[in-house]
Amino acid sequence: MTFSKDADPIQRFADWIGEAEKTEPNDPTAMTLATATPEGVPSARMVLLKGVDERGFVFYTNMTSRKAKELSANPKAALCFHWKSLRRQIRVEGAVEPVSDGEADAYFAGRLRVSQLGAWASKQSQPLKGRFELEARVAKYTAKFNIGSVPRPPFWSGFRLAPECIEFWEDKPFRLHMRVVFHRVEGGWTTEELYP
Repeated sequence: MTFSKDADPIQRFADWIGEAEKTEPNDPTAMTLATATPEGVPSARMVLLKGVDERGFVFYTNMTSRKAKELSANPKAALCFHWKSLRRQIRVEGAVEPVSDGEADAYFAGRLRVSQLGAWASKQSQPLKGRFELEARVAKYTAKFNIGSVPRPPFWSGFRLAPECIEFWEDKPFRLHMRVVFHRVEGGWTTEELYP
């Protein structure tokens, strides 16, 4: 893996995820999302990347979830992509902001209907007394939105992580792995290689 000084890390990411889509058996867009409370207590979970461009990395969630509450209170996060089939990893760190209502509406409208209904039914991260309670909520919203399109819930939207640094890691023999980090600077990116 070689990077020129004028390399574009977003394009490199697109190249790598394109390769992962051909080799990973499940969810090549899966990423670990790490957040923290204002007091610095961390938490991490897997989410799916739903878009990436020069502005950043986009994912969606219930805005009452733990991750959404932590991001609202402490709008910094980290992502980690790991593709075992390629022996590659990408780490991303940066500030997080909500996506626009238009973006959230457009993405939600393209989801499968069962996923749309699930978004209405789930009180994400809240205690669940039993599966019947969840199934009853699914039935309730299936009946409510029986005819026509399912609108986006007011408590469901997305976030965009604007990358401040992106690290590309690739496995090499004898643990002499390749690590290249891009740091955002005014007008572009700087790069540096790190010891493995």
